[in-house]
Amino acid sequence: MGGATCKMKAGKQRRIFVERIPGPFVTLYEKATRMAIETYYVSVAKEVVANFKGGHILDLGTGPGYLPIEIVKRSPHIRIHGIDLSRGLIEKARSNASRANVSEQLHFEVGNASRLRFDDESFDMVISTGMFHTLKDPIKVLKECNRVLKQGGKAWIYDPARVTSQIDIRKWKASFIFRERVMYALFLLFAKINPARIYEREQVATMIEAAHFREYEIQKEGNEIRIKLTK
Repeated sequence: MGGATCKMKAGKQRRIFVERIPGPFVTLYEKATRMAIETYYVSVAKEVVANFKGGHILDLGTGPGYLPIEIVKRSPHIRIHGIDLSRGLIEKARSNASRANVSEQLHFEVGNASRLRFDDESFDMVISTGMFHTLKDPIKVLKECNRVLKQGGKAWIYDPARVTSQIDIRKWKASFIFRERVMYALFLLFAKINPARIYEREQVATMIEAAHFREYEIQKEGNEIRIKLTK
């Protein structure tokens, strides 16, 4: 999603940072996010459209593109550029956009959130759902968000996205083919030895200040932290 496939952090507790959905897990992830369109992505899309009337948005860790698709379906005045480290998910995002007949408003490409290829002040808004906790160097990504935003631009970061709490787990697991069942078992094992990192409000505030945003707001909704930044 944001940087290299995985990294290890030295110290007493060695944490593996998985910043890209590995190829064998792509179909599992895509199925889960598809089931969360109505229960999660539509709500976020409506919030974005209600607060952003038009312009260019950058979506970091776009996955199969469901959030950008739901946003542009609700506004003809928004263009979105979605990036993700997973080539497989980018291919699915392009296919999903075509199927939804919104390809003209969307562009998806493989890209690294910590080394964005875009010029300074290229976007009116940056959005990201569920990527922040996977990053090895979140401050670097925040600085890149600041760099590519226009003056007065906004960055909205929701993390960890409440996707898994918004899907029918039994229905999701029932859709698995044999290979996906094996991948799911491996995922559970990995999650047990390397639990997801959850940031506290104070930690996030320190990172934001290091990235030199002019204003910020940090909200908590259950386990999800919603970060709203202004350049």
